Amino acid sequence: MTLILKEVHCRVFAAPFDLCIPDNEENDEKISNIISQPDIVVVCDQSKLRKTGYFGVPALVIEISSPSTARNDKLLKFNKFEQAGVKEYWIVEPDYKLVSVFILQENKRYGRPEVYAEEHKIKVAMIPEFEIELNSVFV
Repeated sequence: MTLILKEVHCRVFAAPFDLCIPDNEENDEKISNIISQPDIVVVCDQSKLRKTGYFGVPALVIEISSPSTARNDKLLKFNKFEQAGVKEYWIVEPDYKLVSVFILQENKRYGRPEVYAEEHKIKVAMIPEFEIELNSVFV
């Protein structure tokens, strides 16, 4: 899927899709750190797409969490995405019909999330014209 809004050209990829983000001082050409396969990845710099996935920092990562993946999503991946500078990280919890939205702040930290329930709409921070109605997600 490709989103084109006000000259923002982004592509949406769903798992299976490798995400390889830089670790500390790595540049994009030397990336060796594969963060498994997030459920949904939105990339706006298409020059970093490779045959096997995306090698760089995506604009948005969405994880659909389950009891078996919650620790990984909320701790390990959270820390890795924050450190790498992923601007927006969403954790979707279908069992509770909640979405936690983390936005990277000026201090390069996520801070407290905005939490949305199924009756809410979420505006995508990087594309404010784009809204997702959660009642259509949690059917």
